[in-house]
Amino acid sequence: MAMVGLFWIAEGDVYVGAKPSGLAPGVRLTPEGVTGLGHRQAGLWLWDDVRALTVEGVPVKSLKRHVGMVVDLALTVGLGGGDEAPAMTVRLETAEGERELTAYAAAAAGYSQREYDLSRALLARLTEGAATLLTTLSAMAAWGRAHEGGTPRREAREQLLSTWLET
Repeated sequence: MAMVGLFWIAEGDVYVGAKPSGLAPGVRLTPEGVTGLGHRQAGLWLWDDVRALTVEGVPVKSLKRHVGMVVDLALTVGLGGGDEAPAMTVRLETAEGERELTAYAAAAAGYSQREYDLSRALLARLTEGAATLLTTLSAMAAWGRAHEGGTPRREAREQLLSTWLET
């Protein structure tokens, strides 16, 4: 399993955000469509019906965010708070309207601005048509099946996203 941009790739499965477990919310991308996972958001939206796929509420690294996380961590540890990952909103636009799904960020400390931008471009690319979608998702899944050893470094993740954008 590895995080590459906003995606969590586990063997041949591609998720937006962290891979969910149990009833936790999540979003899986398959050749058939976008699958909402978890309590109150289970469903499948076929790619032919998806006009746009965007993500909001993504934690992007910045100095202000870093300082805020240090304060939050101190308060959480000091006051015995929980350690839940930040949630993101995955927005699907279809002919029937918009649907909001929740996914947890895989990078609790935040994503680099470049990783975020490349990931957003890749999500937009997935809605361009069947040929683009299948080629891109296949490349991501193939990388996940071949890759072992955890999440690559930031530069390697950004290079992978760029490569997938060009497929």
